[in-house]
Amino acid sequence: MKIGILGGGQLARMLALAGYPLGLQCVVLDPSADACAAQVADLIQADYNDQAALHELAEQVDVVTFEFENIPAQSLNYLLENYPVYPPPIALHTAQDRLNEKNLFRQLQIPVPEFVAIDRFEQLQQAIVRTGLPAVLKTRSMGYDGKGQIVLRHQNEMTQAWRQLGGRPLIIESLVGFDREVSIIAVRNRAGDIYYYPLSENTHYRGILHYAQSCPDDHLQARAQDYIKCILDELNYVGVLALELFDVNGELLANEIAPRVHNSGHWTIEGAEVSQFENHLRAILDLPLGDTQAVGFSAMVNFIGTMPETAIVLGDANVHLHDYSKAPRPGRKIGHATVRSETQMELSDALKNLITRASIVKQ
Repeated sequence: MKIGILGGGQLARMLALAGYPLGLQCVVLDPSADACAAQVADLIQADYNDQAALHELAEQVDVVTFEFENIPAQSLNYLLENYPVYPPPIALHTAQDRLNEKNLFRQLQIPVPEFVAIDRFEQLQQAIVRTGLPAVLKTRSMGYDGKGQIVLRHQNEMTQAWRQLGGRPLIIESLVGFDREVSIIAVRNRAGDIYYYPLSENTHYRGILHYAQSCPDDHLQARAQDYIKCILDELNYVGVLALELFDVNGELLANEIAPRVHNSGHWTIEGAEVSQFENHLRAILDLPLGDTQAVGFSAMVNFIGTMPETAIVLGDANVHLHDYSKAPRPGRKIGHATVRSETQMELSDALKNLITRASIVKQ
């Protein structure tokens, strides 16, 4: 069987690698000739809105999926007229607009920080009365890894922020004083069965995920599962979905969803019975889902901008290296490593050692 993937980055690459043991092959469509997934999958080089290329892709495969949110929604709708596409385009439409996301959370009675949609500068001035300061002004679409957002701490910063981000739909949210950032990843099949991975505790730097640790038996696991189940069922979702949350004094506030395999779940490749990548493929092909139980305690560290030396990373026998074969570039995710231990304390020590040993510089 063959899977078509819109997008040819590292997530598509890891999906293709997960498919090989199952006898699956992948074909990716990506505008870039050097898309890193092309090393392990066939490549159709074309724009995402090229209907001839979309048709060529769909004719070669059994099902189509996507690896990131900035795929044009009209491309999925075009494919859906004649071909199976998972996750459903409504999930992409929701995730592409922060206002749609927040409204979905409220509709499902999932707690969120206070927010207001902004189209004019006068609305920004009025909205701060509701959100208070500090607050975060964000573009409603095309923002990721900290892009397209500005923290406002004082009223005299509004004019400059509007100059930078104004002229397009925006949203302002209360800046939450959270204890930690967490995410839950779940997979739902066509029959509606849902399997959940343990919570991940995530640490960011300049808006980019720096490292994520698995948290088996976390005291907020059940509540996170309740929230993501509501979303999966409401969207009639098929595939892997991630829900990012703020832990505020033991309460969970929803931040955003990612309708795809997720960076905070990379630890599942070595740290779970069946990885998020394999389970995504199983779900969209209507195959039985795999066990999401953690194997010991795991963490993943992103390599951003440059790759450390392979021998240094592998200095610990419990470390697994993933090099995406992408050209170095400031702020670019070009690889990651997973470390696995038998206890949470051992994991914390091993994670610190990995970061120190590999000289991972925050960029």
